[in-house]
Amino acid sequence: MVHRRPALSHRPGAGAGPVDGTPGPRSRYVRRAGELALGLLVLVVLGTAASVDGLLPVQLVRVDAESMAPTLGSGDLLLVNRASDSPARSDVVAVQVDGELLVKRVVAVGGDQVSIEDGVLVVDGTAACGPVPDGAPMDGVYFGPVDVPAGEVFLLGDNAASSIDSRAFGTVPADDVVGTVDGRVWPSPGALPEHC
Repeated sequence: MVHRRPALSHRPGAGAGPVDGTPGPRSRYVRRAGELALGLLVLVVLGTAASVDGLLPVQLVRVDAESMAPTLGSGDLLLVNRASDSPARSDVVAVQVDGELLVKRVVAVGGDQVSIEDGVLVVDGTAACGPVPDGAPMDGVYFGPVDVPAGEVFLLGDNAASSIDSRAFGTVPADDVVGTVDGRVWPSPGALPEHC
């Protein structure tokens, strides 16, 4: 006995589903999966754009210089928590200075007195853990003392020998701090290394 296959129709939509031309269950799932993927892509793009524009409680910020080396390198992509509390000593922050977004470390807060003495960071008369842990590159460098006004912060780059920071532009209102850096997104995702 010979079994014959039914003849294939050349009508549009043939093979898609039942004889009436309506899509079959498989093609409905494929179309729905495509719609979901497109929707997810749109959400990711809009979410990233909103984050970069500062419309979300977290913001993506790219480091543009080597002033925070070795903690951060040029091109690193950071996650900034815009909903964080007031900046504290040792926090790495994103801050607006003269219309430019910078990433620096808070070394002193309102009420502190800060200076650099022979390459050593000094806060309130005591050597402090700061961006100049090895004074050798800055041996013989003196700065300050500077009294930090209430509601302001004093910022240094971790690579203090080549950083433009509060030594150049002065203390910064704490309200100009966009947020604290919670971690690196790229190229090495995770928390920032401990500073001291």
